[in-house]
Order: sequence, then C-alpha cells, then structure tokens
Amino acid sequence: MKAAIVQGVGQMPVFEDFRDPVAGVGERLVRVMAAAISPVVKSRASGRHYSSSEAFPFVVGIDGVGRLEDGTRVYFILPRAPFGSMAEMSVVPAVQCFALPDGLDDVRAAALANPGMSSWAAYTERARLQPGETVLVNGATGTAGRLAVRIAKYLGARTVIATGRDPVALQSLAAVGADVTIVLGKDDDALGKRFREVFSGGVDVVIDYLWGASAESLLTAAAKALPEAFPLRYVQIGAISGPEISLPSAVLRSSAITLMGSGIGSVSLEGMVGAIEGVLKAAVPGDFQVACTPVPLSEVERAWWEDNSARRTVFTMNDLLAG
Repeated sequence: MKAAIVQGVGQMPVFEDFRDPVAGVGERLVRVMAAAISPVVKSRASGRHYSSSEAFPFVVGIDGVGRLEDGTRVYFILPRAPFGSMAEMSVVPAVQCFALPDGLDDVRAAALANPGMSSWAAYTERARLQPGETVLVNGATGTAGRLAVRIAKYLGARTVIATGRDPVALQSLAAVGADVTIVLGKDDDALGKRFREVFSGGVDVVIDYLWGASAESLLTAAAKALPEAFPLRYVQIGAISGPEISLPSAVLRSSAITLMGSGIGSVSLEGMVGAIEGVLKAAVPGDFQVACTPVPLSEVERAWWEDNSARRTVFTMNDLLAG
C-alpha cells in the first residue's frame, strides 16, 4: 500500500510503499479516507513528542476517518504501530473507533477531531466545567483555540474570555461566542493589569494553548486578583510560546489555583476517545467549524509544512482509490 513514511529520526515523511496491515484479535482494518496534520502528529513524526516511538520506519498520523470492511464509516485513533493513519489502510483496536454521524463529511470530521478533542477533554475530563461558569481561553485565535471558545459556550459556559496576539482574529471570535477579548501585547504591565481586571470578577477555568510568558502573567494575576480561596482550575494543553515557565511558589500558596495538564497520559485513552466522540456528535448541532485544506496524500512531501495554526491540512486518499 502507499503511505506517508518516516524512515529515521528528524526525517520528513515520504510517499512510498509500506506493507499492508493485518488485523489481529480485537482489531479492525480501516480503509482510510482522510487524515489531518496536527501539532502532535508533527511532533511525534519528528521524534520530539514525549509519546514518540523510536522504532523506524513507521507510517505517520494518529487518527483519521475511514471505512471498515463492512462499509461502516468511522473515526479511528492511535492505530497499532508501525501503522499510522496517513496510508491507504490502517489497523486499530476496535474500542478505538466509532461510527460517525450523518451530516458530517470525512474532511471536516478529520480536521475537527484533534483540535476539538483538546478542549472538550480539558473541559469535561480535567476541569469538570459546569454550566454557568466563566472560561478563559489563552491562545484562542488558532484552530484549537477558536473551537475551544465555541465548545465552552456549547457546554454551558456563561462567559468566555479569549486571548491572542492578532487583534483582527480576536475580533472575529465574537461570532463563535467570545464575550471578552484581550490582546497579548508587548506591554507586560498593561497586560498584567488587564488580566487582574478579569480575574477580579472570578474566572472558573483557564485552558492554555500557549504557556510561556502569557501563562506566567495569567497565573500571577489570578493569584493577586481572584477572590479569596476562589477555586480556579488552570488546564495546560499546549506550549506554542515555550515549554517552560518561571512560577513563584507564592502564586500557589496564596491562591486556590489547581494547576493541571490535559493530554496523552493525563487523560485516559477511554476518556480521549469519549471526548472525540462527543465533539464529533456535537459538530453539526453545535455548528463547529474548522478551516481546512484537502490535499491528496501523494503530495505529502510538498504539503507537510504548509499548514498553520489557523488552517488544517487534511490528506485525502481519493486519488489512491481511483488508481
């Protein structure tokens, strides 16, 4: 079969032949229709992600949309290594795939699943978001952050505060549910003051896609401005602005902030699959949208680095089926 294959550490995926998968006990063969690039897919492919495999070669991709041998259209996640989702065929444990709802096409489902899961799991599995609470999304202008705003409102958040560096992109978030926007500018004092203003009114949940300097500022402001013993749940999801922060111990001693992460390892596989199923079932009634570009898998070597945080590249296998 044809597939996008990584041959060694630090190498780009190449479009080549790979052996066909064979299903074992409790597994399902999937004829893949669509699979999206996401930050975790890139990170695992490069060997930089904490869950990366050291065994080569392997097929890239952690999830996708396809059809089972009986024709059922499914979403699937974490195929058995070395088989990934960016191939004509993949193999996955039966418990890690589920039927897709009607009205949600292959490309949209593939593009939505990973970024939508990131906030759905953070809200439901980690923060335990309750209807009527206030949410702050740090880094809301990318694909995942924009969905996080929409999903927070869908799950019942009363107020959603969105931060980001792009003022124009921030303004557009009002259409998907942002009540307040904060531009992450270069004036640290002004930003800290603005954060203290919003925290003084009480913020129940922060989900953070950035980490780095903005996280330091958010946590410091929250400790200073939240009402006494106010139980803020701060969920760290991504590290676009940097993998480390400097956090004074007094921030945690002087506040009731609960600091946690959400990702592979902190959320069970069952919880992750459930979060994705929740997102995809809610996608049509909740009008969850994601900007994406379908690209034939045969063009993986050209398109691998062309996607960005505002638009997902979704590899499709229609040309392979036609051949």
